[in-house]
Amino acid sequence: MLDRAALTDANCKHGVELKRVMVTLQQGTILSREWKGRIERIAVSADGFAWNGKTYPSLSKVAFAITGTRWNGPRFFGLRDRSKLKSELRP
Repeated sequence: MLDRAALTDANCKHGVELKRVMVTLQQGTILSREWKGRIERIAVSADGFAWNGKTYPSLSKVAFAITGTRWNGPRFFGLRDRSKLKSELRP
């Protein structure tokens, strides 16, 4: 799903269209990510995201539990692609 937003400069003369790929995760989806040589698997549930016997309210909380540092959860699990965004903005 693409979410489009238009940004304008201070003079409202130009608009730049940004596209973000929004990913909708369905219950039962398994996300995986290699971290420090281990494969970490996260299950999407109705209550949140299950990892290592505990359920977390957000992917960012799971990423923090895995790494010990603050991460954007969707980015950590590869659900956001910044290089694709940059290539779509080029004229």
